[in-house]
Amino acid sequence: MEGKLFANVHSTVFKESETLEGKSAKIEGYDFNRGVNYQELLKSFITTGFQASNLGDAIEVVNQMLDWRLAHEVPVEDATDKEKDPVYRESVRCKVFLGFTSNLVSSGVRDIIRFLVEHHMVDVVVTTTGGIEEDLIKCLAPTYRGDFSLPGAQLRAKGLNRIGNLLVPNDNYCKFEDWIIPIFDKILEEQSKEKVLWTPSKLIARLGKEINHESSYLYWAYKNNVSVYCPGLTDGSLGDMLYFHSFRNPGLVIDVVQDIRAMNGEAVHASPRKTGMIILGGGLPKHHICNANMMRNGADYAVFINTAQEFDGSDSGARPDEAVSWGKIRGSAKTVKVHCDATIAFPLLVAETFAARTKEFGQANLR
Repeated sequence: MEGKLFANVHSTVFKESETLEGKSAKIEGYDFNRGVNYQELLKSFITTGFQASNLGDAIEVVNQMLDWRLAHEVPVEDATDKEKDPVYRESVRCKVFLGFTSNLVSSGVRDIIRFLVEHHMVDVVVTTTGGIEEDLIKCLAPTYRGDFSLPGAQLRAKGLNRIGNLLVPNDNYCKFEDWIIPIFDKILEEQSKEKVLWTPSKLIARLGKEINHESSYLYWAYKNNVSVYCPGLTDGSLGDMLYFHSFRNPGLVIDVVQDIRAMNGEAVHASPRKTGMIILGGGLPKHHICNANMMRNGADYAVFINTAQEFDGSDSGARPDEAVSWGKIRGSAKTVKVHCDATIAFPLLVAETFAARTKEFGQANLR
């Protein structure tokens, strides 16, 4: 009796496994006995496990995004002569949508975004109002390192605004007002005299032109004709400035309808290109990019980097598979979500993808 019981217990504990040999990568970390090689260290992430592996997967997905050419696809039956031309097909790349929240522009990630836009490595940018104004304000005055635990009441008394562990002197916003109000006066005059129809993206391009500063990603977006969309244009200091301007010199109209047509058109008219999404953080930029891609039956590649969770039903925390259910990402798409602070993950991802391919983008001579 005991022998039979022992056999049952033994078979339960030591259940025979299905083999994973050749089916799945073995978990191995970086061996520092080989010295310090940062490129090899990053490559080892994919077999490290947990979010290191997710970041390794994200690097692979972005590289697949950048590798894709129309030449890799079989021409459709009704393809035009141009679309059948091998040289043309090799020149057609994936259309890359980059989205990010304002806090990342407040942080040093702004300089990485600027690098991507400066060298025209992304095609469409979507951000929040803070992602516009913080870029411009940093050209006028700096943001400083602070601490997450600094007391709010004391900071308020000193005229210092806290963004996580960053500090923005309130004087920066005063300088921003002095700079932007005359520009609003100019564009209102152009609206009145030249019948210019202003949209958020057209206004953003104008601000990029006016700032004329090489540290600004908006300046480079203007120079390289990279569209920057901000559907929530009034939700920030820029909205405050529009509010104050409406009393001083009323009449300026900004048409959001034209921009939703333009933004959705970025996805709808991307064909025959594939589309890829790289979205840092959640909220408005994440949904706006996903929703535009729904208009073309979904994106072909998607990388999400954020710390939001899905248990509360928020779009910010939703994994790519939820977007598949809406038709915002194709069922066949290559996707990954990295649960990580983007200030850590995104620089590493760019180092192993875009920055390693500068010659492909015609940027052999970087500053």
